[in-house]
Amino acid sequence: MSTKSYDGMTKGERDVYDSDKRESEKKEQEGTRGKHLRVKIQKKFLTVALKGTPPVMEGDLCKEIKVEDSTWTVEDQSMLCIHLEKLNKMQWWENVLTHHPKIDTTKIQPENSKLSDLDGETRGMVEKMMFDQQQKQMRKPTSDEAKKAEALKKFQAAHPEMDFSQAKLN
Repeated sequence: MSTKSYDGMTKGERDVYDSDKRESEKKEQEGTRGKHLRVKIQKKFLTVALKGTPPVMEGDLCKEIKVEDSTWTVEDQSMLCIHLEKLNKMQWWENVLTHHPKIDTTKIQPENSKLSDLDGETRGMVEKMMFDQQQKQMRKPTSDEAKKAEALKKFQAAHPEMDFSQAKLN
């Protein structure tokens, strides 16, 4: 609203306009802000409460998380969003807090995906896991075991004077 049009209003119109503006500002200031909340995220524990009140949610997490990568935000002063970064991303959670009802994760149908859909790091990790699984089935060394054996072989070649007959790869 420009100053000119406000100046052109009658006293009654201004009163209504001012009242509407005050009501609108009051609504904008209502709601929950981060400073009103007490959110505590720990490796295996979560607490959510409005300050000065008992927790709305509190308990042991069903699995461990990476605390430093977990966050919370308040959206539109009305919704608390909590992001918990799983320690083991390859594992389905049966529930969030251990006292909550469990879901049957065997009934979850993940989307079909292709290796090419994955980012480079994830794709490499999946391919390594697939290779290692095949190696185990054939009773052959995994990629890590093969690397250790190769490193030992190089070390033996560089140090022929040493006895490696009792060496173990762990």
